Amino acid sequence: MHRLFNSLPSAVGVFIAVAMLASSNMALANNGTANNGTANNNTTGGTTAAAGVEIDPQGVLRILQADPRVTMARLHAARQGLPPNLARPSKMRKVSLNRLEAAVAKSLAEGESLSTEMITLAGMTRLEYVFFYPESGDIVLAGPAEGFGQDAVGRLVGVNSGHPCLLLDDLIVALRAFSPTGDKANTISVSIDPTQEGLARMQQTLQQLGGTFNQRNIPLIVNSLRESLGLNDVTIKGIPAGTHFAHVLTEADYRMKLIGIGLEAPPVPMSTYVSRLTTAMTSTNALVRWYFVPDYEAIATSEDRHAMKMVGQGLKLVGEDELVGQDGTRKSSGRGANRASQAFTTDFTKKFRLISEVNPVYSQLRNLVDMSIAAAFIQQQDFYGTSGWDLGVFSSEDGLAVETLPAPRQVETAINAVMKGSRLITPIGGGVTIQARKALDAENVTADTTGEIGKLREQTSLEGLDDSQWWWD
Repeated sequence: MHRLFNSLPSAVGVFIAVAMLASSNMALANNGTANNGTANNNTTGGTTAAAGVEIDPQGVLRILQADPRVTMARLHAARQGLPPNLARPSKMRKVSLNRLEAAVAKSLAEGESLSTEMITLAGMTRLEYVFFYPESGDIVLAGPAEGFGQDAVGRLVGVNSGHPCLLLDDLIVALRAFSPTGDKANTISVSIDPTQEGLARMQQTLQQLGGTFNQRNIPLIVNSLRESLGLNDVTIKGIPAGTHFAHVLTEADYRMKLIGIGLEAPPVPMSTYVSRLTTAMTSTNALVRWYFVPDYEAIATSEDRHAMKMVGQGLKLVGEDELVGQDGTRKSSGRGANRASQAFTTDFTKKFRLISEVNPVYSQLRNLVDMSIAAAFIQQQDFYGTSGWDLGVFSSEDGLAVETLPAPRQVETAINAVMKGSRLITPIGGGVTIQARKALDAENVTADTTGEIGKLREQTSLEGLDDSQWWWD
């Protein structure tokens, strides 16, 4: 069995927030020894800033700090060392999946390590198109690309834009989720939630604490709530938990919540949950949930369905309120999200593009959604069967291992309290849910009435490529 990466940047964060008198939370979680570096590079009062997360072998997460100047120096060095064909930015780089898989199989058969060129899909930073060529059987991904290097925490990013590169192992996870023989209704999701037992203990703790709070006793209250909640569960479905893909989903969810509850400065000016919350919006048994879903009106296709284009921003943030019973059970409040929560999710969605420009984890998350939808499209159109390609070494861990990171399972509660009046609201949970095939429903697909996408496919010629050439501009 071959391993794709031994130390690929990994991401995990978990989070349970307790809004104390408007409170907030921080999180500790699980994952391996590698770090994903999915963080904000803004400096805050010094030369270092939050730059990602790292999870030790015991499954405890900590936030990494890094000096943005280290990233600048590394990318400058990478820019100087890249061959001209890779260093040169491209508005639309093309990657043939079949040819790439054949090149990877050849390298593995010869006992060679995979090149960084393969690992980064030749520096592609966004998946914009899928083209299929029945005559040759090539399934081609296309999008912008540039030279690449590592940032201060090991994330592979473009040397000019700083945008995260698409990664081969993430693509393999998406292809396996929507494989030639796979589930045609696959849902990929991560959810980070308090346990029923923890919520019941917390309700008891709140009753014992009573209803009068002030700034002096906030630390005591926070510690009491942290101990009563205990560990929180991380549930990952649809993909293996021990993958970089799963870690990015978890990290993106985690960091979004830190912003919402005021523990991480917003990367752009925006409304946060804490900034909008008033005592009138609080409830002693409200569980406020925020979670990412794709913008399912995500694709446009040519008439023959041999060409597909990603449209829209890819993701939106939504929310809902749940009620927590004395025994820790949860049920929908039936009222939707409160106004502070709605303001936060609406503003986050509206400014998602700007946010992802500053904080790379959200670009990574968008890339994962795009790859999932592309893989679902390839499966739906049966490009596998028409091309006679069964994924080859990409099809299983026996050929190429991508399940190389510890699986996130539980997280420790961390709490930050903010005084707003004298009422208390309880935890925040959430996650990411990707139903990629929903984007392929007829009502969500835009027809290419101008023929532009089909023409672009025709202009993307494979003629003249060497047998071993798997990418070109």
